[in-house]
Amino acid sequence: MISAFGETTATPYFIYRLRDAMLADPTGRRILRDRPRMTSTSLNLEVSPDTRPHVRFIDDAECAYVMQRYRECHDFYHALTGLPIVREGEVALKAFEFANLVIPMTGLSTLSVLTLKPAERKRFFETYLPWALRNGLKAKDVINVYWEEQMERDVGELRAELGIEKPPICGIYASRQGRR
Repeated sequence: MISAFGETTATPYFIYRLRDAMLADPTGRRILRDRPRMTSTSLNLEVSPDTRPHVRFIDDAECAYVMQRYRECHDFYHALTGLPIVREGEVALKAFEFANLVIPMTGLSTLSVLTLKPAERKRFFETYLPWALRNGLKAKDVINVYWEEQMERDVGELRAELGIEKPPICGIYASRQGRR
Protein backbone atom coordinates (compact mmCIF):
# COMPACT_ATOMS: atom_id res chain seq x y z
CA MET A 1 0.00 0.00 0.00
CA ILE A 2 2.76 2.47 0.95
CA SER A 3 4.73 1.48 -2.14
CA ALA A 4 1.76 2.07 -4.43
CA PHE A 5 1.12 5.41 -2.73
CA GLY A 6 4.76 6.36 -3.21
CA GLU A 7 4.60 5.54 -6.90
CA THR A 8 1.31 7.26 -7.64
CA THR A 9 2.26 10.46 -5.82
CA ALA A 10 5.67 10.55 -7.53
CA THR A 11 4.16 10.78 -11.01
CA PRO A 12 4.08 12.63 -13.24
CA TYR A 13 6.38 15.41 -11.97
CA PHE A 14 8.47 14.26 -9.02
CA ILE A 15 9.94 11.02 -10.34
CA TYR A 16 11.06 12.83 -13.51
CA ARG A 17 12.72 15.51 -11.37
CA LEU A 18 14.59 12.81 -9.46
CA ARG A 19 15.60 11.05 -12.69
CA ASP A 20 16.79 14.39 -14.10
CA ALA A 21 18.88 14.95 -10.96
CA MET A 22 20.55 11.62 -11.68
CA LEU A 23 21.09 12.51 -15.34
CA ALA A 24 22.72 15.80 -14.29
CA ASP A 25 25.30 14.01 -12.12
CA PRO A 26 28.16 11.85 -13.54
CA THR A 27 27.65 9.13 -10.91
CA GLY A 28 23.89 9.30 -11.31
CA ARG A 29 24.25 8.80 -15.06
CA ARG A 30 26.49 5.80 -14.44
CA ILE A 31 23.93 4.31 -12.04
CA LEU A 32 21.19 4.77 -14.65
CA ARG A 33 23.40 3.18 -17.30
CA ASP A 34 24.55 0.23 -15.15
CA ARG A 35 21.24 -0.22 -13.26
CA PRO A 36 22.73 -2.03 -10.26
CA ARG A 37 20.25 -3.75 -7.95
CA MET A 38 20.38 -4.39 -4.22
CA THR A 39 19.33 -8.02 -3.91
CA SER A 40 20.21 -10.98 -1.75
CA THR A 41 22.54 -12.15 -4.53
CA SER A 42 24.37 -8.81 -4.78
CA LEU A 43 24.56 -8.19 -1.00
CA ASN A 44 25.13 -10.66 1.79
CA LEU A 45 23.21 -9.06 4.65
CA GLU A 46 21.26 -10.43 7.58
CA VAL A 47 18.14 -8.76 6.17
CA SER A 48 17.06 -9.50 2.62
CA PRO A 49 16.74 -6.47 0.36
CA ASP A 50 14.47 -8.66 -1.79
CA THR A 51 11.57 -7.76 0.51
CA ARG A 52 11.20 -4.39 -1.24
CA PRO A 53 8.22 -4.56 -3.61
CA HIS A 54 8.83 -4.08 -7.32
CA VAL A 55 7.58 -0.87 -8.93
CA ARG A 56 4.23 -1.44 -10.64
CA PHE A 57 2.61 1.95 -11.21
CA ILE A 58 5.31 3.93 -13.04
CA ASP A 59 5.20 3.27 -16.78
CA ASP A 60 8.51 4.82 -17.82
CA ALA A 61 11.16 2.10 -17.39
CA GLU A 62 13.93 4.51 -16.39
CA CYS A 63 11.74 6.28 -13.84
CA ALA A 64 10.55 2.92 -12.49
CA TYR A 65 14.21 1.99 -11.95
CA VAL A 66 14.80 5.29 -10.11
CA MET A 67 11.93 4.50 -7.71
CA GLN A 68 13.19 0.93 -7.23
CA ARG A 69 16.68 2.26 -6.55
CA TYR A 70 15.30 4.66 -3.94
CA ARG A 71 13.55 1.78 -2.16
CA GLU A 72 16.59 -0.46 -2.24
CA CYS A 73 18.88 2.29 -0.91
CA HIS A 74 16.68 3.39 2.02
CA ASP A 75 18.63 1.36 4.58
CA PHE A 76 21.88 2.92 3.36
CA TYR A 77 20.35 6.31 4.16
CA HIS A 78 19.99 5.13 7.77
CA ALA A 79 23.68 4.20 7.84
CA LEU A 80 24.69 7.45 6.16
CA THR A 81 22.72 9.70 8.48
CA GLY A 82 23.21 7.65 11.63
CA LEU A 83 19.46 7.62 12.28
CA PRO A 84 18.40 4.40 13.99
CA ILE A 85 15.73 2.04 12.70
CA VAL A 86 13.15 2.97 15.32
CA ARG A 87 10.00 5.03 14.76
CA GLU A 88 11.64 8.29 15.82
CA GLY A 89 14.59 7.67 13.50
CA GLU A 90 12.31 6.65 10.62
CA VAL A 91 10.27 9.86 10.83
CA ALA A 92 13.45 11.95 10.92
CA LEU A 93 14.85 10.04 7.94
CA LYS A 94 11.62 10.57 5.96
CA ALA A 95 11.94 14.32 6.59
CA PHE A 96 15.56 14.20 5.38
CA GLU A 97 14.55 12.18 2.30
CA PHE A 98 11.76 14.63 1.49
CA ALA A 99 14.09 17.62 1.71
CA ASN A 100 16.75 15.85 -0.36
CA LEU A 101 14.79 13.76 -2.87
CA VAL A 102 11.42 15.57 -2.97
CA ILE A 103 9.39 12.35 -3.16
CA PRO A 104 5.90 13.33 -1.89
CA MET A 105 5.35 10.07 0.00
CA THR A 106 8.38 10.78 2.18
CA GLY A 107 6.98 14.17 3.15
CA LEU A 108 3.54 12.74 3.86
CA SER A 109 5.15 9.97 5.93
CA THR A 110 6.39 12.58 8.37
CA LEU A 111 2.77 12.96 9.49
CA SER A 112 3.36 9.76 11.44
CA VAL A 113 5.09 12.03 13.94
CA LEU A 114 1.58 12.42 15.38
CA THR A 115 1.74 8.80 16.57
CA LEU A 116 4.93 9.33 18.58
CA LYS A 117 4.94 9.83 22.32
CA PRO A 118 4.76 13.50 23.40
CA ALA A 119 8.46 13.64 24.36
CA GLU A 120 9.47 12.07 21.03
CA ARG A 121 7.20 14.44 19.12
CA LYS A 122 8.70 17.44 20.93
CA ARG A 123 12.22 16.20 20.19
CA PHE A 124 11.29 15.69 16.52
CA PHE A 125 10.02 19.25 16.08
CA GLU A 126 12.78 20.88 18.13
CA THR A 127 15.76 18.78 17.03
CA TYR A 128 15.29 16.27 14.23
CA LEU A 129 13.04 18.19 11.84
CA PRO A 130 15.38 21.22 11.74
CA TRP A 131 18.37 18.86 11.31
CA ALA A 132 16.60 16.89 8.54
CA LEU A 133 15.50 19.94 6.58
CA ARG A 134 18.86 21.71 6.89
CA ASN A 135 20.87 18.66 5.88
CA GLY A 136 18.47 17.35 3.26
CA LEU A 137 18.39 20.69 1.47
CA LYS A 138 22.14 21.38 1.56
CA ALA A 139 23.41 17.84 0.90
CA LYS A 140 24.17 16.45 -2.52
CA ASP A 141 21.42 14.18 -3.87
CA VAL A 142 21.80 10.88 -2.02
CA ILE A 143 20.15 9.05 -4.93
CA ASN A 144 23.44 9.62 -6.80
CA VAL A 145 25.56 7.58 -4.40
CA TYR A 146 26.81 4.38 -6.02
CA TRP A 147 26.48 2.40 -2.79
CA GLU A 148 27.97 -0.74 -4.28
CA GLU A 149 31.28 1.15 -4.56
CA GLN A 150 31.12 2.70 -1.09
CA MET A 151 30.84 -0.39 1.12
CA GLU A 152 34.36 -0.18 2.53
CA ARG A 153 34.46 3.60 2.81
CA ASP A 154 34.44 5.45 6.11
CA VAL A 155 30.93 6.81 6.62
CA GLY A 156 32.30 10.04 8.11
CA GLU A 157 34.22 10.76 4.91
CA LEU A 158 31.15 10.05 2.80
CA ARG A 159 29.00 12.29 5.00
CA ALA A 160 31.55 15.10 4.61
CA GLU A 161 31.67 14.65 0.83
CA LEU A 162 27.87 14.79 0.61
CA GLY A 163 27.55 17.70 3.05
CA ILE A 164 25.66 15.87 5.80
CA GLU A 165 26.14 16.52 9.51
CA LYS A 166 25.64 13.60 11.87
CA PRO A 167 22.29 14.12 13.63
CA PRO A 168 21.90 14.55 17.37
CA ILE A 169 21.53 11.15 19.02
CA CYS A 170 17.96 9.81 18.88
CA GLY A 171 16.04 9.69 22.15
CA ILE A 172 15.84 5.93 22.58
CA TYR A 173 19.61 5.64 22.29
CA ALA A 174 20.29 8.76 24.30
CA SER A 175 18.29 7.43 27.24
CA ARG A 176 20.28 4.19 27.16
CA GLN A 177 23.47 6.24 27.32
CA GLY A 178 22.20 8.53 30.07
CA ARG A 179 21.63 11.50 27.74
CA ARG A 180 18.42 13.08 26.50
